[in-house]
Amino acid sequence: MLPQLSVVTLGVSDVEVTYAFYCRLGWNALQYVPGEVVFFQVGHGIVLSFFRNDHLAAESGATGSAAMAPVTLAHNVESPKDVDAILHEAAAAGGSIAAPGTQMSWGGYSGYFTDPDGFRWEICHNPGLSVDAEGNVTLSVLES
Repeated sequence: MLPQLSVVTLGVSDVEVTYAFYCRLGWNALQYVPGEVVFFQVGHGIVLSFFRNDHLAAESGATGSAAMAPVTLAHNVESPKDVDAILHEAAAAGGSIAAPGTQMSWGGYSGYFTDPDGFRWEICHNPGLSVDAEGNVTLSVLES
């Protein structure tokens, strides 16, 4: 796995309140799905997303005793095959697969692992996310 951070996802209780707050600060959303998630570019090729707490926990496999702080780190890769390979690499290195690679309803392919301290990493193939030479992120809506 390359040492790179693509997306930081923070769990929030109310996406609309969060969206309005950051827009009032002058941030422009790359993508906003009311009640679900909002994405903002925060640096060269880096995205900060705010995802509804309960949906983040369910998607990342954090249920019951596997409770989590409402944050994940994301690493985007070129293909679903790469997602699965990195999940297995993380498990072999001492991590745990929290959610296996799965075709997502929004059109991508994603899985999660936890490191030895419990931090969750999403490994994701998102064909709608691209970064140009200047580091500008484009998030396209995918057909599910």
